[in-house]
Amino acid sequence: MKIVVIGGSGLIGSQVVALLAKAGHTAIAASPSTGVNSVTGEGLAQAFEGADVVVDVANAPSWEPQAVLDFFRTSARNLGKAEVAAGVRHHVALSIVGTDRMPGNAYFAAKVAQEEAIEAAGVPYTIVRATQFMEFLGGIADFGTDGNTVRIGDGLFQPIASQDVAAILAQVALEAPLNGTLEIAGPDRAPFAEIVARYLKSTGDARTVVTDREALYYGGQVEEMSLVPLGDARIGRVSLEQWLSQANKQ
Repeated sequence: MKIVVIGGSGLIGSQVVALLAKAGHTAIAASPSTGVNSVTGEGLAQAFEGADVVVDVANAPSWEPQAVLDFFRTSARNLGKAEVAAGVRHHVALSIVGTDRMPGNAYFAAKVAQEEAIEAAGVPYTIVRATQFMEFLGGIADFGTDGNTVRIGDGLFQPIASQDVAAILAQVALEAPLNGTLEIAGPDRAPFAEIVARYLKSTGDARTVVTDREALYYGGQVEEMSLVPLGDARIGRVSLEQWLSQANKQ
């Protein structure tokens, strides 16, 4: 199969391309650096010629509310039009668990707009909603830092390793379209502050982590179930303890 990975040079995309290529498929890493731009439409027709599946893991260069909304909405619409023209049979997109449960988070709201554009495009699709990546824990801690204290919202958290995200996306690309949403998460679910504290402790970071009901998550209010799957989900293989051990050896 020919599978085009939009955002194929990034954290997730590069791993997806490698996994699909190893499995014997023609996996194309498409990004602005290779002449394929989903926002302008540049190179899409050529990249999608003969393609069976498109996997979209592109990320917005800016998280400013209007910029991130424009990026995901425009990108999804352009991909849909080009896929229809090329006869692509399956569109796979990476989204986020809880996108529709945190309207104050501009990034999440933009992902909702992306999902709506995918559903309207007319191409058979699967939307894979992932929990937050373990690789983002340091950035999350920094965002919540106030002096020597990290303030984290009062909710549950179930981060997933990027290698598990990539593995599941590669599997989904070879499956029949769901024309719906699949949720994926890591194997460990615990209070948000507890997981951030475990991460900081593993790196020798002395900051104190506290639960603060008023602490926002990139502008969104964190409720108990805001960031975790509400029902069935595919669960990754890499535990938080395993990931921390690997990360601290690098």
